[in-house]
Amino acid sequence: MREPAFWSLALVDIADPDYTQVWVDVLPAHASADPSAWARNLLSTSALPRWIALSLAGLAALRRRPARCDSLAVTRVEGDEALVAVNARRLDVRVGVGVDEKSSLVRVVAAMRFKGAGGRLASLPLRAGLALLARGMIARARRDMSGVTR
Repeated sequence: MREPAFWSLALVDIADPDYTQVWVDVLPAHASADPSAWARNLLSTSALPRWIALSLAGLAALRRRPARCDSLAVTRVEGDEALVAVNARRLDVRVGVGVDEKSSLVRVVAAMRFKGAGGRLASLPLRAGLALLARGMIARARRDMSGVTR
């Protein structure tokens, strides 16, 4: 029997996170086992619910700066996991997207480090909706990555 073990690039990159969340789902049959493909699909701007994508576009317009789509790019791939790193003014976020082909599992690990009280406060809306948002994004990525049409 295999000993249970858990690691993530997200937890390696932020060794002392202030907030973490983990999701595990089933790898669909015939889906790619490439973690970077999963990360790109899962964290693409098209994966976001429309109301969030429109909100981000509206905020970018208010700031008179174009929306930065490159901020959710895969920064590193190691073994069966891809890492997406975002460093913002008030918090650092790492998302590790791993694919365990033997166990047919996809795991998503989010780790956050707050930069002062402002970071903790600014992340409240994100932390409140993250579980529901991530669940929906993973379900959509599973449909996209399985190659099954509706």
